Amino acid sequence: MPNEFDTAMKNAATSIAKYVDDAATMQVETRYVEIGPDGAPDFESSTPVARSIVRLDGDSETILPMRKNQSGVLEVDAALFELHQQNVNTAIEYRARILNSLLSTLQPRRGTT
Repeated sequence: MPNEFDTAMKNAATSIAKYVDDAATMQVETRYVEIGPDGAPDFESSTPVARSIVRLDGDSETILPMRKNQSGVLEVDAALFELHQQNVNTAIEYRARILNSLLSTLQPRRGTT
């Protein structure tokens, strides 16, 4: 018959497994919204301008903002791409910190028996 400790450990393991599964694929989306005539943005009508998907195994996919220049050649919108890349880097760093914290809590503590 499982005791409270066993039940707590099982619940913790389930929560950790769900978090790792959720962290396996990270999606970062950069959106824009126009300022309305009243000076307030309508966040419900925001539109995506860039998206990146980064998987824990290192695979990634990015959709970049592009526009045609005067000669009709597509160019990356550098300002939007830089902002999006900052968002991606922040998300990757956050995920790494959370996973490192999670791993450190799972490692046996030295000096305890």
